[in-house]
Amino acid sequence: MGLLDILLGRTKPAPPDLDQLFGLPSAAVTLEAAAGLRPTGQGAVCFATVEGAAFEQTHREVQALLDADTDRTGPPVELSKDAYGYSWLVSRRAPDQLPELVNDLHAVNSAMEVNGFGPQLLCSLVGFADGETAAGGPGRRLALVYLYKRGTFYPFAPLPDRPHQRDNALELQLKATLGNDLRVEQDLSRWFPVWGAPAL
Repeated sequence: MGLLDILLGRTKPAPPDLDQLFGLPSAAVTLEAAAGLRPTGQGAVCFATVEGAAFEQTHREVQALLDADTDRTGPPVELSKDAYGYSWLVSRRAPDQLPELVNDLHAVNSAMEVNGFGPQLLCSLVGFADGETAAGGPGRRLALVYLYKRGTFYPFAPLPDRPHQRDNALELQLKATLGNDLRVEQDLSRWFPVWGAPAL
C-alpha cells in the first residue's frame, strides 16, 4: 500500500484466509446464546460456473475425499446451480456436526484453490435456524456468509414470509454480537443477498 492510498483512506482487502472458517463453531455458540439460532447442518460453497474436464476432475477429487469420511450419511457433496447462474457445492451433516461441516467447506475451497479455481470462488455459507414460530410457520433463518476474496463474514437473514426481503435489524444486531468470534465485514455494501442459496 502506497502513501497516496494511506492519505486517501484506501485499504487493501484481506487476502483469502480459509482458516477463518474454523471460527464458525465458536460463532455458533454465540449465535445460540444471543439469538436462539442453531446450525441446520447445511453448508455450501458458491463459485462462478466452471465448465470443462479440469473442474470435473476437481469435483471428483472432492467427492472422493469427503466420501472417505465414515461418519457421513447421504451424499457428501451435491453440485447445483441457482436461478442466477452460480454453482454451489452443498454439504449436509447432522445439526450437531458443525465442526465436520466446516471441515467439508474448507476441503472444497482448498481443493478448488489448489486446482486453479480460486478466482472463481465467491463465498461459503453455513445455515442456522430457530425452528417454527408460535403460529407454526417457518422460523427465522440465517446464513453466516464467508466472502472468499475479502476474508470476512457477514450475516444474511432472509425473512421467511416475505420473498426477497431481509431482516436487517437481526443482521445488524449480529454484526456486533459476532465481532469476537469472526472477522466481520465492516462494509455493509458488501453484504450481498444470497437468495436461493441451497443450504439456507
